[in-house]
Amino acid sequence: MDNENKKIRVFTSGSFDLFHVGHLNILEKSAALGDELIVGVSTDELIEQYKGMKPVIPFEQRFRIISSLRCVTKVVKQVKLTEIAQLKREQIDIVTIGDDWEHKYLEGLEWMKTQPDKKVVYFPYTPGVSTTEIKKTIIECTNQIVQAALQREAALDYNWKEDEKISVY
Repeated sequence: MDNENKKIRVFTSGSFDLFHVGHLNILEKSAALGDELIVGVSTDELIEQYKGMKPVIPFEQRFRIISSLRCVTKVVKQVKLTEIAQLKREQIDIVTIGDDWEHKYLEGLEWMKTQPDKKVVYFPYTPGVSTTEIKKTIIECTNQIVQAALQREAALDYNWKEDEKISVY
């Protein structure tokens, strides 16, 4: 295949825990840079290693969610952050990543920067939305969430038709 017909392969990766519009934004922006978007989904073990906590949503479910998006061409398991071997294996031309990584060392990013005809693109995060903020909101609203759920369940229990058909023997 000559260079004129070569498909541009873009790679991005992440935890994608508690999937939100910020995740969707980086995936759509990444897809717009090339012909194919390959997405690395971090394993539970990798997330625990570099974030110090397990994800809320298990790997298999996060993998399936990302696989279902129409902007995504292929999803791969990520066991190491931006691994050179994976970038080579997938023949990646562009790596995209959040701008909070711009001044942090990742071996794969540094390797991409030294390769001719390859590049790294940093995207700003979507203002006002993050997995950490979602978790914080859940924690702050826990009592309210539990009370509302208990009230809903009590109302449902009371309205079951079976409850109205009590037989006396």
